Amino acid sequence: MGRRVMLIYLDSVVVIYAVEGAPALQARAKARLSALHSAGDELATSDLSRLECLIQPLRKKDVALMAVFLRFLGRTKLLPLPGTVSDNATEIRAIHNYSTLDSLHLAAALAGGCGAFLTNDSRLAGFHDLAVEMLA
Repeated sequence: MGRRVMLIYLDSVVVIYAVEGAPALQARAKARLSALHSAGDELATSDLSRLECLIQPLRKKDVALMAVFLRFLGRTKLLPLPGTVSDNATEIRAIHNYSTLDSLHLAAALAGGCGAFLTNDSRLAGFHDLAVEMLA
């Protein structure tokens, strides 16, 4: 029996690394995303990722960089952030003491049916309700 295809939630930092990270980080992110794509996995983000990724291009008035981010984000499944995500994020934050943004990302991934959460934030490795994968 073959490997089951998964929906993988990308933490904002992974998107940022893939688009404009330092060369070593960008190479790692692109290699991992390419491997996921080759395995048939689907990539997901949320409007929260969109918000975090577009802050710097907006501050810098960098229209070209904004377009690159929007193109990248447009190739991912956009997960909604209904009130239930906020409620679950509140619980995650209270129990694990993660930041509000990290809690919202994790809650969105859970609500969206993601099988894994790809990040470079080792603090999130202690979250056991979802497979948290460190960008290697």
